[in-house]
Amino acid sequence: MIREPAETTVSEAGTVQIPLGVLAEAGLSPGAAVVVYSDGDGRIVVRRKDDAIRDLLENGTL
Repeated sequence: MIREPAETTVSEAGTVQIPLGVLAEAGLSPGAAVVVYSDGDGRIVVRRKDDAIRDLLENGTL
């Protein structure tokens, strides 16, 4: 699989638009429920809601 980096900016309202190609590569489609959080080391994590909840219940962490 060829991964293409994408650059985006944070808007004045604090939102970010993720290109559809990046979402599709991750297996996400428009309307998918996701959880977004800071990993604490400068990275922002976007995960499928179901996966994040499962990990939280099974491991106690995201």
